[in-house]
Amino acid sequence: MGGHAEPSLRVRLQLVKEGNIENQRCSLSSVSLQLWIAKLIKKERRKRRAFGIESFIALDRFGLSSTAVLPPGQAVLDEYKWFHIELSATLFQIIVVAGITSSSLPSGVVSHRKSSYQIWVTITLWLMTQKKVQMEFWEAVTLASCSRITAFNWESHKHDWWHNLEKKVGDIAKSGFTSAWLPPATNSLSPEGYLPQNLYCLDSSYGSSHILKTLLQKMQQNKVRAMADIVINHRVGTTKGHGGAYNRYDGIPLAWDEHAVTSCSGGLGSRSYGENLHGVPNIDHNQAFVRKDIIGWLKWLRKSIGFQDFRFDFAKGYDPKFVKEYVEESKPVFSVGEYWDSCNYAPPNYRLDHNQDSHRQRIINWMDKTGQHCAAFDFTTKGILQEAVKGELWRLRDPQGKAPGVLGWWPSRAVTFIENHDTGSTQGHWPFPSGHVMEGYTYILTHPGIPTVFYDHFYDWGNSSHDQIVKLMDIRCRQDIHSRSKLRILEARSDLYAAIIDEKVCMKIGDGSWCPNGKEWKLATSGNRYAVWHK
Repeated sequence: MGGHAEPSLRVRLQLVKEGNIENQRCSLSSVSLQLWIAKLIKKERRKRRAFGIESFIALDRFGLSSTAVLPPGQAVLDEYKWFHIELSATLFQIIVVAGITSSSLPSGVVSHRKSSYQIWVTITLWLMTQKKVQMEFWEAVTLASCSRITAFNWESHKHDWWHNLEKKVGDIAKSGFTSAWLPPATNSLSPEGYLPQNLYCLDSSYGSSHILKTLLQKMQQNKVRAMADIVINHRVGTTKGHGGAYNRYDGIPLAWDEHAVTSCSGGLGSRSYGENLHGVPNIDHNQAFVRKDIIGWLKWLRKSIGFQDFRFDFAKGYDPKFVKEYVEESKPVFSVGEYWDSCNYAPPNYRLDHNQDSHRQRIINWMDKTGQHCAAFDFTTKGILQEAVKGELWRLRDPQGKAPGVLGWWPSRAVTFIENHDTGSTQGHWPFPSGHVMEGYTYILTHPGIPTVFYDHFYDWGNSSHDQIVKLMDIRCRQDIHSRSKLRILEARSDLYAAIIDEKVCMKIGDGSWCPNGKEWKLATSGNRYAVWHK
């Protein structure tokens, strides 16, 4: 089977031996953690496993390579004695990035008599007093259990959007969102922002650059990261060049000539790697000067403007190796790509195929080629889920008993969603059934993966929809459901889907009657065709 078998949230600390040393005391004296990481990654890849995205984010954010050995004295776990302790992935990240050694910690912090949880709490409290641990790192290591919001729709440019969002930042933070995807902020030929021209001009139909910066400052104060929509597959020219096409960028920053445009879209560059977006000059990322300029712009967005996360638009249009380079150089806290590929449909009536393995494998292949630095929107799960809720809930279990989307193979990279500005809103290219939206949110907000809520459902559908989603998010947070939580599917038939997550949350969707066995289960929330319980 293709894809990735996801490791548990807890990473066993061992000296990268094939044998089981679980019950042995082990010392990492004078061993570079980076060398250990490199060996562990190699071992995990042989098993078709992968680290959670948070580990790579934590490393990359601070310019640490996951395969290179650091200079002596950095990030070394020397003289630590661990006895049958499982180290949480988050604590592991803190140790790596903060460069902790045994001499750094107060005496008695680490002891084989303490549980991993006690050690985690002690080191966490100690680290919070250390100035060298930056706030952005603390945000990075909490990615696993958080939720995101797509903070716009296709009509947002008509409604003084930066001002509108500024008024909602408090509620966004209070509701539990830690990241908000904003529409493209750059100057654009189209008001929606997806035909960019002057990348350094942030006066757009959504508002002025001044108001945008005010919004970003307020988001930062409320600990909500701003995700920039990075539209770099194409760029509208300012003047005519080769062939009479607008493929030059005279008179504005990044004043490229025709060599910055692919030959298949009217320029003098190389042929496009991926899918060509017709009617507009497609950027040739093979050109070193183009990549240098894009990296400089991305760093500017991060360091000068205040964006922390990146969403790469139309990721099918250019080689994912360039995404890898852009993420490595600009170091966003979190990045995700829009690799939107068509699902598999079967003739003669072209209904959605039950088996979407090849579809999710293509998304996984794209993420692999980014060096595993970038997550991806789980279009496979969306496609299957929006058909399943129509009375075909059997679709939600694959032949191996796992979830059928990307979240079934690589949940820590799967950004799950049920709608966005393209699929829904006034475009409606691939809409989720409106009468089943809460079933959709019950699924993604209780399951592994990185769930994303659509603005319209949260703010435009009334208080009832808003409050129901908040309840589900609160359950996810309080029960510590995260991107790598263990999923056990209990029922998957036409009228019922039921699952247990981390053995502490149960959920069901569909018309079928069902509830978990045992007095320990308490109903946490319920509504039309959905219910959630916890212990």
